[in-house]
Amino acid sequence: MLLHDKLKSYDIILASASPRRRELLTATGIGYRLATKFECDEVYPTTLAKEDVAAYLSALKSHAYPTPLEHNQILITADTTVVLDSEVLGKPADEAEAKAMIRRLAGREHSVITGVTLRTQERERSFSSLSRVRFAELSNEQIDYYVEKFRPMDKAGAYGIQEWIGYIGIESIEGSFYNVMGLPVQRLCRELECFIEAWPECHLG
Repeated sequence: MLLHDKLKSYDIILASASPRRRELLTATGIGYRLATKFECDEVYPTTLAKEDVAAYLSALKSHAYPTPLEHNQILITADTTVVLDSEVLGKPADEAEAKAMIRRLAGREHSVITGVTLRTQERERSFSSLSRVRFAELSNEQIDYYVEKFRPMDKAGAYGIQEWIGYIGIESIEGSFYNVMGLPVQRLCRELECFIEAWPECHLG
């Protein structure tokens, strides 16, 4: 039986404001509904390893969900971080910061890590997926055009790989392209199947 058929008896709730995540989850064929908007103070311990921040924040969002889950509900939360030189690059505050971030990324490799948390009444599972992305060298004109036209202030690292800058600026990707967009859908589907079947031998890392 296909996964989206196995999940028909569940009420899948996606708690994310990201249109990219909605688009990707829809493309899997899994039926879901969007959570109503709620607040979450996305702060993590400074001592936390940078590769663990995304999973930590996805769990933080899950526990900030204000409505108690019912027996057949699965809540999905996610967070994406961009890591360069052991520093987490968040969402830029303004155009100037967005341009500065992309200048730092240009001509270099960085990591994109998406953490996902699955939670029911009884169980919880967090995992993360890492992709390595290399940008080509970019001119100031290219960077200015992208930021001013696409205004990527809602994106970690100040860029969206599915936008213009991804077409002209990305030299290579090691790992999942969709992870860089914001949701590692292939890994998510595997994790969901393990989660609902409660396979004790299922250790996906």
